[in-house]
Parts: sequence; structure tokens; C-alpha cells
Amino acid sequence: MVPWATTSGLKIVIIIVVAIVVVRLGNLVLQNAIRRAVSIKGFASHAGEKRREDTLISLFTATLHIVVWLIVAIMVLSEIGLDIAPLLAGAGIIGVAFGFGAQYLVRDIINGVFIIFEDQFKIGDVICTSGVCGTVERVSLRVTTIRDLDGIVHHIPNGELKVVSNQTQTFSRINMDIDIGYASDIDHVEKVINNLGADLIEDSEWKDKIIEPIKFVRVNGFGDSAIQIKILGMVTPGDQWEVAGEVRRRLKKLFESEHISIPFPQQEVRVIGKQKDYIEGET
Repeated sequence: MVPWATTSGLKIVIIIVVAIVVVRLGNLVLQNAIRRAVSIKGFASHAGEKRREDTLISLFTATLHIVVWLIVAIMVLSEIGLDIAPLLAGAGIIGVAFGFGAQYLVRDIINGVFIIFEDQFKIGDVICTSGVCGTVERVSLRVTTIRDLDGIVHHIPNGELKVVSNQTQTFSRINMDIDIGYASDIDHVEKVINNLGADLIEDSEWKDKIIEPIKFVRVNGFGDSAIQIKILGMVTPGDQWEVAGEVRRRLKKLFESEHISIPFPQQEVRVIGKQKDYIEGET
């Protein structure tokens, strides 16, 4: 008993102590590396950055623990005198079977890691993906949960998120096409719209939501009964719909007071009486 304690027993103690040191040092290295890597991007939201950091740290440290203690278990069993070759062979067979059955799970998890690490989207963002648009309520390594405007909750495996359109990342835009009548003075319309943008950014209720003033950009096209103009502006993420609604409300009032017409589709019909009578008489 004493010789075993001074040989294999001592080796087991050393293995466990080294494993503890490796795990603790590994945790510190991973935390520092992840916080440095994530901070390089300079995210607009510190809270969102912290959530991504904590999720990644938890993921990688858990993986480190599993790998280290699995190696420790194998080394300890070997020191005890157990033949680990059949155990390793059995684990290999089980691993292959599990790999075939869990390939979609692994794909979801890997994609989830990249989603979090690359900040493709986070909780609270409005995204469109897989035919669904809504607010992200939960992001895990395996699945993303989205609630649409009807209140319906959609659970989408991360491996199914091929293309994601994030409508609330860093900043959002006001992008509007407005129709005006052909009789309108374009220069006057431009002045009215730019004045609206200037007034809106000075308004205490709206100024914190606007990054760049709403402004007239160009004549965007000619329709059958209207000239189409383009209006653009930059706002804080997620506020584009509220600000756009206020812009439309003010434009309606301004166009009425400035006598700028907002046309509706019209159709001109000409009837030639004699020709019509002649044709009807022939039939």
C-alpha cells in the first residue's frame, strides 16, 4: 500500500493539482482574450457587449473544464491499473454514433457561437430571417427566439439562420419615397422638407432619437400622376418607425399649409360621340 501511495498515488495527486492550475490559468487567459477581442469592435451598447462576453466566457471555460477533466479521468484510471483501451474504443464507437445523430445539433451550436461572437444580433434587436421579422427575445447557442408584431413567438435553430437582416444595429435610417403633384415647385418642396428636418432635430421630444437630420435627397422618379422624391435621415437603432410616423404627420400638415399637392391616381377617359354611335349602329 505504501509503495503505491508513493508512486501511482503521488502521480494522481500531481495530475489533479496540475489540472486545477491549468483550469484556473485557462479561465483567466480565456476571459482576458475574449474581453479584449470583443471590445476591439467598439459596440454601441455596453450592456450588449457584456452579455456577449459573459456568454462566450461561459461557453469556452465550460469546454476547457470538460476537456481537462476528461484527460485527468483517463490518466487517473491508467494509474489505478485499469485497462483503458477497451474504454477508449467503446467511447470512439459511441462518439461516432452520437456524431451522426447530433450533426444538426453541432451545426446549431457552432452557428450560435459565431452569432454571439460576431455580434450579428442580440436580445432586443429587430431582425428578419427565415421568412420571419420581429424582436429577438432570446439567443442561445442552439436556438434564437423571435416575437413578431402579432405577438407570435418563433423558435428558429441557429443552423437555419442562413441570412439575417438586422434592422437595429448601430444606427437606423429613415428612407421614404413621397409623391407630389407635377405642378409643385421642387425647390420649394426641398426647402419645406429640410426645414422640417431642422425643426425636428431641435425638438426636445425627438432630438435624442435623431443622429442626422431628415432631408430632401433627390427627385427619385416620375410616375403617371406624381413626381416621387426621396427623403433620408439617420436615427438611433429601433426608432426609425416612430420618427418616420412623426415625419409623415408633419409633412401632411406642411403640404396642406404650403399648398403642395399629394396626388392620387387619375385616369382620363375620352368619348367621341359620333364615332361611338356609328360603331354601335354597325353592330
